[in-house]
Amino acid sequence: MDFSLLLVIATAISGFIWGLDSLIFKRRRLTVNKDSISEKKAYSEPVLVEYSRSFFPVLFLVLILRSFLFEPFRIPSGSMMPTLLEGDFIFVNKFSYGLRLPVINTKVFDVGAPIRGDVVVFRLPSDPRVNYIKRVVGLPGDVVVYESDSKQLFINGDKIHAELIGNYEDNPGVQLLSEKLGEQEHTLLHIRSRLSPGGTYVVPEGHYFVMGDNRDNSQDSRFEVVRFIPEYQMVGKAVRIWMNWRWPTDGGPRWSRIGQSIE
Repeated sequence: MDFSLLLVIATAISGFIWGLDSLIFKRRRLTVNKDSISEKKAYSEPVLVEYSRSFFPVLFLVLILRSFLFEPFRIPSGSMMPTLLEGDFIFVNKFSYGLRLPVINTKVFDVGAPIRGDVVVFRLPSDPRVNYIKRVVGLPGDVVVYESDSKQLFINGDKIHAELIGNYEDNPGVQLLSEKLGEQEHTLLHIRSRLSPGGTYVVPEGHYFVMGDNRDNSQDSRFEVVRFIPEYQMVGKAVRIWMNWRWPTDGGPRWSRIGQSIE
């Protein structure tokens, strides 16, 4: 289900009904009922028009906010741990990489482009109905190498240093590390006993190479189903967590995560 398309259709229909009634049918009703002794009857309007008049401003505001400013998303998996946890609800800045028209996804105003280290939401190239969230690792023209045995990342021949912090949540099988991509410093996970795909990847122009922070438990650009992300499939930059709740698994929200910025 394409929620953007449904929102556009609902906004257009409610606006059309309200506008058509205001321009034509309302005047006719007032003319026909001008001699009515009941003022309420004279100014009454059909239920469909009443609902359209009430809902159109709300739908239009939601459409503008969701299409051009911020859109909420829910994190469904642990592929971006420890940065994002399953059950996190986040805001994505739609303005970061330019304004795009809803549904047709055409850019009408260019603001900027993803930079290395950004956490981004994008449409899966193999199925644009599906949204993924990962971290930008390779920019257009980059050569990205990931060695699966050593879990080492190289970009354009430069080794990306990852400093070991310790075990993640006292689990000796999972290492917590600190890595710096460009100007962005973030944490990531290595699962000692698990190997993930590696190789050499040359990023085409106009595309990006993305990886999850949970390096050994992430379906990202190392997999054929994802591979390189075209610029026009970028939805926006993830900026803040506004809620975390894995209902019914958790008993309630994790209040400590509310309001955290996404680095």
